[in-house]
Amino acid sequence: MSETERQVAEAKACVRQAWKGEPRVAMILGSGLGNLADQMEIEAAFDYQQLPHFPHSTALAHRGRLVCGRLAGTPVVTMQGRCHLYEGYGWNQIALPVRLMHALGASCLIVSNASGGVNPAHRTGELMVISDHINLMWEGAGMGSASPLGRCRMTAASPYDARLLDLALSTARSHQVVLHRGTYVAVTGPSYETRAEYRMFRYFGGDAVGMSTVPEALTAQQLGMRTLGFSVLTNVAKPDAPMVVDAEDVVEVAGRAAEHLSQLVQVIVARIGDSAD
Repeated sequence: MSETERQVAEAKACVRQAWKGEPRVAMILGSGLGNLADQMEIEAAFDYQQLPHFPHSTALAHRGRLVCGRLAGTPVVTMQGRCHLYEGYGWNQIALPVRLMHALGASCLIVSNASGGVNPAHRTGELMVISDHINLMWEGAGMGSASPLGRCRMTAASPYDARLLDLALSTARSHQVVLHRGTYVAVTGPSYETRAEYRMFRYFGGDAVGMSTVPEALTAQQLGMRTLGFSVLTNVAKPDAPMVVDAEDVVEVAGRAAEHLSQLVQVIVARIGDSAD
């Protein structure tokens, strides 16, 4: 048994002492979006400090709690807040919660984040479903010849599931929620982007930029999970008319958009729960 396998097993054993559920869906709730967990029928909850080997979230508005129960009648396990590379954690530490949720039984991952918009056609407070990403974190899941939990899966395919993406878009249309489809640019942070960087990201084909999500999505892909990603656009960059953005602004805008995201996620989770795969 590898060190990573041992850590996952010990964290799983801790959860199983209080919760015997078999989740269909794992969720990761980013900046200002943690209140979605309040819509759950909570059966068990753990502060990250209670779980062995679990990284502790220090970012603003990341509560740092693993919540187990049901959402829209579907068994789920939810991270209420996440950890980031800029907090000093390594890739495998950030990946461990995804590995744990997969070990508990989750086959789908829904991940959300607050991000800066790069596409001038988008508006502050709107939602974007992630169709692909550009990884500028300069790391990848399973560094080396083999992954910590078995052979590394080498694939050029996007980690974001096409069927879940189509489900998200159709759900948004039926509920009259503005939902863009776009490419997420992942950077390490924790600094916000310069005017020149915004121009570069847009030139590369990016629509939004943030400091998370890619480690979790690549880990889920490595584990064979289906992944759906959402970004809340907390500001839209105008390099020729720069504005000051701080963490409090990000959390405030994300909180206002959370109602629409919650509406979409609950419908999507219910559909996943009703499906055979």
